[in-house]
Amino acid sequence: MSASQLAAEQFPALNALPGVAHGFTLRVAGIEMSTDKMEALARLDRVHREVRSENGLTDAPFITAQQIHGAHIGVVDHAVSKGECFERCDGLITNQPGVCLGIYVADCCAVYLVDPIRNAIGLVHSGKKGTELGVVSNAIRSMAEHFGSRASDLVVQLSPCIRPPHYEIDFAADIVRQCRNLGVVAVHDSGVCTACNLDRYYSYRAEKGRTGRMLAFLALR
Repeated sequence: MSASQLAAEQFPALNALPGVAHGFTLRVAGIEMSTDKMEALARLDRVHREVRSENGLTDAPFITAQQIHGAHIGVVDHAVSKGECFERCDGLITNQPGVCLGIYVADCCAVYLVDPIRNAIGLVHSGKKGTELGVVSNAIRSMAEHFGSRASDLVVQLSPCIRPPHYEIDFAADIVRQCRNLGVVAVHDSGVCTACNLDRYYSYRAEKGRTGRMLAFLALR
């Protein structure tokens, strides 16, 4: 088994959906991460590419967001042939097959949104600030506006993220509550705290800001 196969996990609720590729990368042994974010991402890039490749996404355009702890959503509603980073966005939605959405986290929550009826997906970066601003709610509304998605049809998955007592609030619980208030029925939370599991995940708070990032990725095949 390769290092990249050991460096990602998947969620049962998303594995149950046909035509969806996804993953959440883990801490990678042997790569020094006591550095700033951009250098950390550069050092992790090879493994992250391998993980995407092993999930059938070798040639998929890789779409990311700038992630400024805001609430804007980038929309990919047309065919794209190369990667792009959406400026000033913290969430991405698409109905295009073969496009890989990516969000980086290290304590914040990566929220996966899948509409299996209309074949649309979303991926959102939601920490304390983004949750307060309703970034996940914005993504759900954007999927309805652009793709005709109904909240009641969505499957929502929360990634591992920081939680009490390692953090002062439980923003994961707020994300779940916001989803349910909009009518989402199928909300799944991993319930895992990144700061409690430093052997498996990176944690911005526990490692005082000098650490790596987990990549959440999601695509329609």
